[in-house]
Amino acid sequence: MPTPADRHAAAKRRQQRARLGWESFERLYDFPLDPFQVGACDVLSAGRSVLVAAPTGSGKTVVGEYAVHLALECGRRCFYTTPIKALSNQKYGDLTRRYGAERVGLLTGDNSINGDAAVVVMTTEVLRNMIYSSPASLDDLAHVVLDEVHYLADRSRGAVWEEVLIHLPERILVTALSATVSNAEEFGHWLGTVRGATDVIVEEHRPVPLWQHVLVGQHLHDLFVEDAQKVNPELLERARADIRRQPRDRRHRAGSRGYRAGGRPSRAGVVRRLDAASLLPAIYFIFSRKGCDAAVDQCLAAGVALTNQRERSEILAEAEGSCAYLPDEDRVALDYDHWLRALERGVAAHHAGLVPVFKEVVERLFQRGLVRCVFATETLALGINMPARSVVLEHLVKWNGEAHVDLTPGEYTQLTGRAGRRGIDVEGHATVVWHDGLDPVGLSGLASTRTYPLRSSFRPSYNMAVNLVAATGRERAAGLLCSSFAQYQADASVVGLSAEIRRNEDAMVGFAEAMRCDLGSFDEYAALREQVRAIERDSARRGRARRRLDVVEALGKLKVGDVVIIGRGRRSGPAAVVAPSHDTAESPRAMVVDLGRRARRISEADFPEGVTVVGRIKVPKDFSGRSATSRKHVAEELKDLPRDAAHAKPIVANESESEVAELRRRLRVHPCHKCPDREAHARWGERYHRMAKRTDGLRRQVAGRTGTIAKQFERICDILGSLGYLAEVNGQTVATASGQQLGRIYADTDLVIAECLRSGAWEDLAAADLAAVCAALLYEGRGRENQPRLPSGAVRAAIEDLLRTWDRVGELEAAHGLSTLPEPDLGLCWAMRSWATGMTLERVLWESDLAAGDFVRWAKQVIDLLRQICLAAPESKVGATAGSAAALVDRGVVSYTGVYG
Repeated sequence: MPTPADRHAAAKRRQQRARLGWESFERLYDFPLDPFQVGACDVLSAGRSVLVAAPTGSGKTVVGEYAVHLALECGRRCFYTTPIKALSNQKYGDLTRRYGAERVGLLTGDNSINGDAAVVVMTTEVLRNMIYSSPASLDDLAHVVLDEVHYLADRSRGAVWEEVLIHLPERILVTALSATVSNAEEFGHWLGTVRGATDVIVEEHRPVPLWQHVLVGQHLHDLFVEDAQKVNPELLERARADIRRQPRDRRHRAGSRGYRAGGRPSRAGVVRRLDAASLLPAIYFIFSRKGCDAAVDQCLAAGVALTNQRERSEILAEAEGSCAYLPDEDRVALDYDHWLRALERGVAAHHAGLVPVFKEVVERLFQRGLVRCVFATETLALGINMPARSVVLEHLVKWNGEAHVDLTPGEYTQLTGRAGRRGIDVEGHATVVWHDGLDPVGLSGLASTRTYPLRSSFRPSYNMAVNLVAATGRERAAGLLCSSFAQYQADASVVGLSAEIRRNEDAMVGFAEAMRCDLGSFDEYAALREQVRAIERDSARRGRARRRLDVVEALGKLKVGDVVIIGRGRRSGPAAVVAPSHDTAESPRAMVVDLGRRARRISEADFPEGVTVVGRIKVPKDFSGRSATSRKHVAEELKDLPRDAAHAKPIVANESESEVAELRRRLRVHPCHKCPDREAHARWGERYHRMAKRTDGLRRQVAGRTGTIAKQFERICDILGSLGYLAEVNGQTVATASGQQLGRIYADTDLVIAECLRSGAWEDLAAADLAAVCAALLYEGRGRENQPRLPSGAVRAAIEDLLRTWDRVGELEAAHGLSTLPEPDLGLCWAMRSWATGMTLERVLWESDLAAGDFVRWAKQVIDLLRQICLAAPESKVGATAGSAAALVDRGVVSYTGVYG
């Protein structure tokens, strides 16, 4: 029975709601608000911040929309931040339809619409930049919504969320919306320490129940029986049967219609089964772009058609209207007709390789129920509003960029959380397609586990340091960083770290015994081997990009008659240059003839070990590559080369090689080198040293657990001070003019960029060349090319200078115990320069082997960096060039802004 205090509190809440227009807000929704939504809104009404952790599809964005409502009711402003531009665009469209275009703005880097509006939707990075560069714009700000705040665990971008939460003025209320995490209370307690009074509301109930299935052949089996307490025994028996008959029975069903080997239904067969069971629309997750595209092709080939004539007409109108700006040549490059043909049948792919306009059309049509099945990578699960009746997972393993790894419970929940549309479906359905090796017990663990903690990825950056020092001074800045969630978690983790150290030390005792050698100290011998490996790894990393440039330079200097050794492919061996390259805009491609009398163009990709001229032959002045006689003459000349010349290798000598040679000499004279069990001991030695390295790192973490973030900040400040970005003035650390310029550069390579700007290395670059250099500063390829195609001329010298600067900053970091720089990747330089000089999209994609969506995404990032350079160096020549370069890149399909209407 309610106490008098309870009744008084309830009456007070009713008064607050009435005063703040609660009833008018409640009428905006066609469903009654859940208790957790009402409770979170009451927190905001009472003037406190709130963290809401709830499942995907539960309606937690209602709380964020109430923050918008409160700000407007009070005549103040609200910023609604999201992690990705597509979600910002979508939210902008939603709020514009509700409140009108004059009251809502959008700031994403690509778009700047009505930025002074009462409600502004933006990416979190934009808000971070505003806090540093224009704090006055926050004066009338009452609320900030941080949608998808669990993104602060993201390795590359997560720090931005913590920066905002730490540095946003405490008077501003924060509405933090998160997916379900097991440590919401921990995160909420930290929020309370940095933001003031913050309530934590955790909701684990899904408003639309989710059923878990496994599709075996054409039969849907429930994963759980007996009220989700037990794994379906039919599935367990199927798993045991698969193990017993491998591989005897695989061929029996392979020939059956709609099936692949192992009795697994085809993708088209799965779609048809879902359609027959009234389980569409569906999102079919395939953790491969090529797999998604192939699935669409397979559905077309199988004649899958999920739409009627009226729906096809609507789809055609939407697609044609959205893509009307695309010229015919770009439509050809993007295979527009094929995309549209599948779309009209109700199927589509959705992944990062698609251009934004294609993805957005698919999203809108899916939301309208016109596209019935989308084959998607996991990127679709990142916040875009695309709920479905069903979600299908083809595998429970994905490629994370380095290895194939199992899905985590958090990832499984995020993906399957799309199933079940509130107000439309009475239940959602998550289906895993049976495949070899599927473990029903393991799947049940994924489906039922609720342990996925939020872990901070925060670390100070050079840009952050100069901005903080400029705003608060060095001492106060260090104190602010000590209040980060990363430091909060680091202090709490010491007990676990200490336990791991003890376990490692026990294991190392066993490793040391296993590698003991009667001839001498194998620990010493193993340490020498490890030194050799470490130096060679470091040398390879630092030398890879420079070797690429050296190869390009050497190819450009080849003359007629020079004989080189092609080091790769079926046509490796000696070849004679019969026509040099005269192309100055692209990588040099001389023509050669080989021993097989074949004439062809060579490129840097043919010389993974470098270019060496091993001799010269006479080439007739009237040589013609089309003449068999001419080619025969050159091949005969090649045969007369000395044999040792044909096997010559490029000579590259450096300090690391001489150091390695000395270490190898010491290895050879070491007593353990002659041990008959040397390699067996070595394997234990490798384990010992890996464990020792790991344990040393843990000890350093424990030793420095107090103030670890502040120590990183101090090292960064020391580097900035040594380079002149920070200086001591009257006993206070201040940002110099160079430091203020660095404060306007937001990129992982911020200090490298600032150093290049300060040196003047880019002052005389043409606009297209500067675009290529910026591509080198940003790009991270999905797979490392051995020899990326590179532009030549002035841009080559600029890239070479950039790599020297990169190495210098890296060495300075190493001397201070830091490592923040990514490895240089030159794989986008040629494509970006070519695009900036007017090359067609079709040719850029064809010759660079980039997916259209990837190219557009990276081009937009290059534009963003170029605009930062404009702001950082507004009165310099390079600033003007950067503006011109941004305009050159921002054309055609790249210029599409993607604003939801």
